[in-house]
This record gives sequence, C-alpha cells and structure tokens, in this order.
Amino acid sequence: MALKVRDICHGDQVAARAIVMQHKTQRPVQFEITQATREAVQAWIKLAALKADDYLFPSRLHESPHLGTRQYARILGVWVHDLGLDPADYGTHSMRRTKATLIDRRTKNLRAVQLLLGHSKLESTVRYLGIEVDDALEISEQTEI
Repeated sequence: MALKVRDICHGDQVAARAIVMQHKTQRPVQFEITQATREAVQAWIKLAALKADDYLFPSRLHESPHLGTRQYARILGVWVHDLGLDPADYGTHSMRRTKATLIDRRTKNLRAVQLLLGHSKLESTVRYLGIEVDDALEISEQTEI
C-alpha cells in the first residue's frame, strides 16, 4: 500500500482512522487503525527513522519507492509459511476480505460493509462476501413477524 507517514499521522502520533485512495476505483476509503496496530506502526516509524514524506512501507527495490503488491504477497507468504499455516487459505486478498466478512456476520449491515470496502454498488459487496440465496433465506427464516 502506498501510504506516506503523513497519511496516517497527526503530529507525531498515529491516528485512529485514516483515508486512502482505492487504486482500482480512485475512491477514498476510510479505515480504522486499532490501538495495537497504532503502537506497532509508531514503533516501526521510529525504528526506520521515517519522516512525514516517507512511504510507510518503503521498497527495498530501487525501481519503486514503496512496497509493491508482489512484495507484499511474498512477505505474507513467508509469514504464513513460518506460522505453519496452509498457504492456500491465506493471501493478500483473503486478508482484506476477513474483516469485512466478520463485520457482516456480526452486524448483518451490508451498507456498513459496502462503505468500509469502498464499493459503489451493494451488489458488488454481496458478490464479494459470497452471500447466496440460501444465506438470505436462512436469515429470513430466523425473522418472525
């Protein structure tokens, strides 16, 4: 992700929320940064001696100033391997989908999930989450009027 330090910091503190421009749609998407993540990012910024105009995740390659999607995928693959997890179950896209799926299951608020994912159409969110007719019917059966 091509975030600069200034994109997530207010002064010298990592913010609780940030906004990024979605690459595919060029739409702004807001996201939360948990306390544990803020602490880890703050430590990383200090350790790497990053400045406001630096990329939060700089590339080690000279051709790119920031971490690319392929580099991110390779790093994630190493983490999955090191943890002894099945690489078929974990990838860059599944990491994005996980929180959205958990929010949907807990709240059943598709509009909230749509906003968090930056989807312009609710139908895209439904497809993304893999909600099927059977799921909708099960929810309907659990609701009595």
